[in-house]
Amino acid sequence: MPTRLLPWLRRRCEDILVLMLATMFVVFLIQIVSRYVLNMPMGWTHETSVILWIWLVLFGASFVIRDKEEMRFDLIYGAARDRTRRWMAAVTCTALIAILVLALPATWDYVTFMKVERTAYLRLRFDWLYSIYIVFVIAMIIRHLWIGWRAVFGQAPEAYDPTTASSGV
Repeated sequence: MPTRLLPWLRRRCEDILVLMLATMFVVFLIQIVSRYVLNMPMGWTHETSVILWIWLVLFGASFVIRDKEEMRFDLIYGAARDRTRRWMAAVTCTALIAILVLALPATWDYVTFMKVERTAYLRLRFDWLYSIYIVFVIAMIIRHLWIGWRAVFGQAPEAYDPTTASSGV
């Protein structure tokens, strides 16, 4: 059951990203037409584009981007042997998890405090807008717990192979 459920959930998350990006594009076109053709700038279009961009990036990083698809500076990492890559991954994951866990209470306080503020045009509460960052932090903690666990007790993270990069580079 979970072997089929996780790929299905991943595809639904990709669908959500596609909808966000399409909406952002349409709003961007409305913004261009209203500003440069009709000479009637609309603030809500800019606000919507910014909100969608923030959610697109953080939601995508939380649920869609795989570890091997993340951008890295891995000149040394790629040249290292498996044992060294495992050590590097474990140290990096430990540091990242510690930083995110230590920052989580302050992050939570800030996001929940922002319920007192609203956006200028759409009048949306900022705590709702910033809530995706809490989701992102929790997803990164879970992801790096898994990566660190695998590095310590399982296998080394894959060495970078530029011929298989999914970015099209």
